[in-house]
Amino acid sequence: MDTLDTAFFVAWFEEAARLVRRDRDRLTELDAAIGDADHGTNLDRGLTEVTKALAEWPPETPVQVLTSAGAALIRRVGGASGPLYGSVFRQAGKALRAPVTLAGFSAAFEEGVVALERLGKAALGDKTMVDALAPASRALALAVRDGVGVREAFEQAARAAAEGAQATIPMQARKGRASYLGERSIGHEDPGAASAALFMEALATVAS
Repeated sequence: MDTLDTAFFVAWFEEAARLVRRDRDRLTELDAAIGDADHGTNLDRGLTEVTKALAEWPPETPVQVLTSAGAALIRRVGGASGPLYGSVFRQAGKALRAPVTLAGFSAAFEEGVVALERLGKAALGDKTMVDALAPASRALALAVRDGVGVREAFEQAARAAAEGAQATIPMQARKGRASYLGERSIGHEDPGAASAALFMEALATVAS
């Protein structure tokens, strides 16, 4: 797989929607501990709208897939996660150049993560989705540097995201609603990081 085409990106969001639907209750339970108890249901609804939009108005380019998905998530996902995820995908889409190579996607994804950090005013260690997506972006960049193939690169990114999500458990939240809990936020996995890890898992699955 030398280039990532439109069908690949559509399949990515379809798989992400499937994984979020599968884990909807787990994500909501995580959010119940330190948030509003709606992350799973909101994200499931948003991704259902994404897949519906991609089916009804088939995109012609990877850029259109990402920007359309980002816009749908902003419109349909309640709370902060809609705008945050939307910023990742819209910025990444704007940064893509055709044909989309692994290196090109890695660079665009990094721009999406930077947009997320800017919008959420969050950094590594704040107990947010950044703790999953930033390590995933770094893993992709290292894979490109090392000349790793697409499948292994995305598997490495997915592992980094999963490990990053798990690493939020002992953290005290410094951003978002969870930060209001202070030390009581310790001991709980961040729901945004957990769902971000699912997006990266979906990417690795589609690439395999």
